[in-house]
Amino acid sequence: MNTIDVSSRRARAIFYSSGDWKRIRQDRLDLDNNECQWHKAEGKTLAAGMHDEHGNLVVLEVDHIKELADYPELALDIDNLRTLCKDCHNKRHKRFNYRPSKKKRKWDDEWW
Repeated sequence: MNTIDVSSRRARAIFYSSGDWKRIRQDRLDLDNNECQWHKAEGKTLAAGMHDEHGNLVVLEVDHIKELADYPELALDIDNLRTLCKDCHNKRHKRFNYRPSKKKRKWDDEWW
């Protein structure tokens, strides 16, 4: 398998918009039944189309288990991919201090 160029932001954007990535990404989502694998490991179900504990619609992302920057040769290796919800993916990469969003739902303000 050829090594993918991920050396710059532009190169990564090209990779993530490629047909090869879109196909392998969809294959991984299908294999994981469109469920967050970290939640599944905890015995919970968090899948596409559901709402999370904060009332937000679940967004699924496909994560490279071995980092893309460190292992570009595994960029399209389906065994190096897993499905995570956006919050778990952010937690994994320590983004935004991995705080889940706390958007208030419209009808959670009742007091009586």
